[in-house]
Amino acid sequence: MPEILIIEDDIPFCKLLERFLQRHGFKITTTHSAKDASSRLQATMFSLIITDLRLPDLSGIQLLENIKKTHSNVPVVVMTLHAEVTSAVTAMKKGAFDYIAKPFTPEELLLVIKSALSSGRGTQSIQNSTDRIANSNRQHSVGIYGISEAAKQLQEYVQLVAPTNMSVLVSGESGTGKEVIARQIHDHSKRAGQEFIAVDCGAIPKELATSAFFGHTKGSFTGATEEKLGHFEAANKGTLFLDEIGNLSYENQIQLLRVLQERNIKRLGSTQEIAVDVRIIAATNEDLKRRVYQGKFREDLFHRLNEFSIEMPSLRDRVDDLSLFCYHFLEKANEQLQREVQRFSPEVEVAFKKYRWPGNLRELQNVIKRAVLLTQGTTIEKGVLPDPLISETEWDGNEENAIFSKMEYEKKQILRVLEHTNFNKTEAAKLLQITRKTLYNKINQYNMDV
Repeated sequence: MPEILIIEDDIPFCKLLERFLQRHGFKITTTHSAKDASSRLQATMFSLIITDLRLPDLSGIQLLENIKKTHSNVPVVVMTLHAEVTSAVTAMKKGAFDYIAKPFTPEELLLVIKSALSSGRGTQSIQNSTDRIANSNRQHSVGIYGISEAAKQLQEYVQLVAPTNMSVLVSGESGTGKEVIARQIHDHSKRAGQEFIAVDCGAIPKELATSAFFGHTKGSFTGATEEKLGHFEAANKGTLFLDEIGNLSYENQIQLLRVLQERNIKRLGSTQEIAVDVRIIAATNEDLKRRVYQGKFREDLFHRLNEFSIEMPSLRDRVDDLSLFCYHFLEKANEQLQREVQRFSPEVEVAFKKYRWPGNLRELQNVIKRAVLLTQGTTIEKGVLPDPLISETEWDGNEENAIFSKMEYEKKQILRVLEHTNFNKTEAAKLLQITRKTLYNKINQYNMDV
């Protein structure tokens, strides 16, 4: 059984990673500081190390350098924020096997772990990791379809294109469920038993894109201490989902076009061509035709990707599906938060119908999860909804009263979430959907003794 060391000072997040990876068959050791990690490394030989770049007593880069001096054969994966692209590149140059940007999905984490473990292990280990990822993907794709006309047409398109090998371009606003539809296409195709690999093109730094897509050989660049499997090889015989395809640089677009034309790849640092059989599903929230016209996206690549197009309807265009999605997300939130909330009050249902949902299904899911966390009984009331929903449905014309009520409401909600997280401000900020800096400002504003 592979043993993984996780180094993460965000204790709730670390516990979450530990439980998730244990369920997928890994033996997990956790620590919250570089000093303790060094002690554990002296006592135990780990198969893989996953570390955050920001630690309380030492930077992740310094820790990485120390690990590579004494445990050069152990792959190290660093966790970064999306804004820390430069740090991620530095980590790769210092010997990190790979990086993963927060927030990441369970599938992304398992894919990175699979690639890291396979770099120095036998084929049986690779297959075991592959099976775990495939099972996780199939579980993740379970959802609901809806009953609106837009939902019915969407499912008709899925059933029509899924059995083919056509490339599909899924477009639509952020949060409309483009990846869910991509998974449904995969699950209804002849490739259903193979890998579904999802890649966020917007999260891949230009400097690392070639290695991410095609892999690299040992010694191909400074810091490449092991071979790495790229996304195309990982998705061989299966489906590769390229989310936010419009964010790829022009150079990377050329590389992608060549692979789609020739169906061969070369790992970075190698001259050997490797045949790949991969179905491409791409997604975008931009107008790619406009980007083609502007010269920012290759027209030939656009046509390669757009063999069949699907336009995702916004939640505003699926009013008949709103109630179904609400109770679906309510059930998921209850399971995740171990609550037993059963219904929405009539006022909440009215507020949901009036609101325009600019963030679509993703926003609806987040609002419901937050409401379940803040609800004390079995019914979600209007008072636990975020300000945008309240302001659209509650206005008595008295601005002073409205401001006072909002401040009292906000103060109570902050305190309630802090208590729920044992006053872990990082976790509380995540649940409140604000930055840590904003949370500290609010605490000071309301003179909260926490």
